[in-house]
Amino acid sequence: MTLADLPALNAALNAASTLLLALGYVWIRAGRRRAHAAAMLCAVGTSTLFLISYLYYHAHVGSVRFQHQGPIRAVYFTILLSHTVLAAAIVPLVLLTLVQALKDRFDRHARLARLTLPLWIYVSATGVVVYWMLYRL
Repeated sequence: MTLADLPALNAALNAASTLLLALGYVWIRAGRRRAHAAAMLCAVGTSTLFLISYLYYHAHVGSVRFQHQGPIRAVYFTILLSHTVLAAAIVPLVLLTLVQALKDRFDRHARLARLTLPLWIYVSATGVVVYWMLYRL
């Protein structure tokens, strides 16, 4: 694997996180706590691997400019801005939500998760969109 392969790996990790988060939600709604916990811990793992790979890539490459012009440029930067702001916020939210579950404080965990889950899904899914727009469009 080369440095040039990391953006695609990052998108795959984000896609996997999105899928795991959705499965975790479905499973908790179905009362399958162990399956939910496994999915969510795997989502934490894939998101952590994403963050490590993302930081490594950008430490070596720097920022990557969006090359397209016209209305698509405004769409890209709107998505990128919301993704970036929420990505910075999601890390402490995920950690707080996870800690509450690990301490068996499920009432607090559930309250936090109602905010954390949709934001985390949005960040993971828009990470894939940003990759596609930046490298595949």
